[in-house]
Amino acid sequence: MNRILIIGGSGFVGNAIYKELAPLYDVHATYLSDKSEFRNNQHFHEFDMETDMVEILLDKLKPKYIISAVRGNENSQLYLHDQLITYIMNNDCRLLFLSSANVFDRFTNFPSYEYDKTFSESIYGRLKIKIENRLLRLPPDKYVICRIPMIFGAQSPRVKELKAQIQNDIPIEVFPNVVINAAHIDKLAQQIHYLINRRRRGIFHLGSKDLIHHSDLIKEICEVLSDKKPVFKNVFDSNEDRQLSVLPKDNLLPKHLQLTIEEVVARTTV
Repeated sequence: MNRILIIGGSGFVGNAIYKELAPLYDVHATYLSDKSEFRNNQHFHEFDMETDMVEILLDKLKPKYIISAVRGNENSQLYLHDQLITYIMNNDCRLLFLSSANVFDRFTNFPSYEYDKTFSESIYGRLKIKIENRLLRLPPDKYVICRIPMIFGAQSPRVKELKAQIQNDIPIEVFPNVVINAAHIDKLAQQIHYLINRRRRGIFHLGSKDLIHHSDLIKEICEVLSDKKPVFKNVFDSNEDRQLSVLPKDNLLPKHLQLTIEEVVARTTV
């Protein structure tokens, strides 16, 4: 079976993808964590992109698919992806890059679609654009770019933070004028599985098919998480609605892999 390597497999998103793919593929992953569950798993390989050369691991495993779910220092990420690109260009291999809705955070008036021009004012968004642009110069069968909005799930960092804020009466910042869509970690892992299984290529927007104001989404999720009334802090960064949403138009997924905001909220505790 085709071997898959997940760079960043000990992170929240990378580990969810690992668990989704592992029963059906020969999946390996990198970790940068003290957790024994990774050290004791022979399919996990310790890797620090700031000090280690990924070429050694690639030559050893010879993956057919590389999934980039890594976080960390900007320069280290750029250097890492340059190494990954060199590898996929010289081997029968494809790179699936987890990007972000933030590649469009400079645009304000409309939702963004797969082949719209990227433009960001944030450091995070500009980093994702730099890596995307490197991939877009490659032959189309060498990469998949997945742009993802805010991710929720029972064990997601955002939900854990919301629970702590509610419990400790810490004000929760919400943005009443920001329109977004959202992703759920379980559905996201299934979507990645589909893209690999069907050998899809190109750019995909992996969020809910409907939109909501950020403040409304967070308030609905808080209602599901706790009976305790949260404290909200409204943050207005503009006088009019500002879009930070990514919707699919050219590369649609099957209906069973699409999701709605209602599903994201309902499955937050699952």
